[in-house]
Amino acid sequence: MHARLLLVAAALTLSCTVAVTVGQQRRTGAFDQSVNHPAIKYLVADTSTAVDRLNAKLRDGSARLAFDEKTGYLRSILELLNVPVESQTLVYTQTSLQAQNIRMDNPRAIYFNDEVSVGYVRGAGLIEVTAQDPAMGTVFYSIHQAPVAPTSAEASAGGRAALGRDSQCLRCHLSWDTLGVPGLTVLTTFPRKSVDDYANGGVVDHYRPIEERWGGWYVTGRKVPARHMGNLPLIMPAASSASPRKIGVSLEGQFNLDGYLTPYSDVVALMVLEHQAHVSNLITRATWEARLGEPLRIADSADTLADYLLFVDEAALPGPIEGSSGFTEQFVAAGRKDARGRSLRELDAQTRLQKYPLSYMIYSEAFRAMPEAAKRLVMGKIQRVLSGEIADAKYAHLTPAVRAAIREILQQTL
Repeated sequence: MHARLLLVAAALTLSCTVAVTVGQQRRTGAFDQSVNHPAIKYLVADTSTAVDRLNAKLRDGSARLAFDEKTGYLRSILELLNVPVESQTLVYTQTSLQAQNIRMDNPRAIYFNDEVSVGYVRGAGLIEVTAQDPAMGTVFYSIHQAPVAPTSAEASAGGRAALGRDSQCLRCHLSWDTLGVPGLTVLTTFPRKSVDDYANGGVVDHYRPIEERWGGWYVTGRKVPARHMGNLPLIMPAASSASPRKIGVSLEGQFNLDGYLTPYSDVVALMVLEHQAHVSNLITRATWEARLGEPLRIADSADTLADYLLFVDEAALPGPIEGSSGFTEQFVAAGRKDARGRSLRELDAQTRLQKYPLSYMIYSEAFRAMPEAAKRLVMGKIQRVLSGEIADAKYAHLTPAVRAAIREILQQTL
């Protein structure tokens, strides 16, 4: 969220409108109106996210955040929002509101499920949380890492520690990289020769080759690609010849792990997070375009979303990947299964991410709540591809057997 590394195309103020022209033509591929557009009203609209529902429980006393001296509210927030500890990934680029606290020996931990992500920096003053709202997309929250005293005015009035909306994050989480909507970004940061050099890298989605991913991130697992940008210092005089440091199944022995919930930055969790972040932004963009009601823009956003859900042009894995945190087992177990036990959450992890290349995010509340004008186009495109009616070369990864399997899974689970 901090612009220090200048990796985001533009840091936008809360009241700005994303630039709507390139030369004399409107730029396509992103929402190009203000978040304050009358059809959107992002900054003032009521939201209904997992965090909002938790806050309601905190206010009425049916839930309470527990504070511990080592990690503050972290463990309690994860438990109450059903975010698995096994999802932990660790990033050491200084791209947060709390950038001054982030170092290679004090990375930021990211935990997530299908609709919530939680950012934690050891020793910092805030826990940052995002949650998906069906209408508004990504909504940002934070909570101060300080216990609410029982005798405080807030407590005596019946209040509880709660998570508040935090719009500061939009300074970097509203850009062309997030498709012009408030959204998530997973960045890769390439090593540079000195602190005076401009940081290079960019947003990671499933198009980016593995060898360019994970710069600024720790990467652990039983099987990890030989070539990637993870586990490297951010400043390296000979960066052009750099190869990732061999870390293995965990980070034990790499730095002091006291205050982290696990010793892992799981490679599979990181790939799932990359995929999920971009899907969420595509869903939000399609939702907002539908609310504006411009047919060509709706069709463009729906077509792009459908192809991404079908993993079109997904970069091939150079070899098998296997995590070590338990994330894979937890992720797969949560899948909706058909009568044959098949699920869209099954992973291939040999040459591609999913065994059945249709994103599990099709089950998300955000996708199911999309306006009919957009959702009908997305589902229509997917159905025509799976039936074989659309057989363009870019869908060659969807063999007849795979298409049939996905159709059967959808018929029984969606």
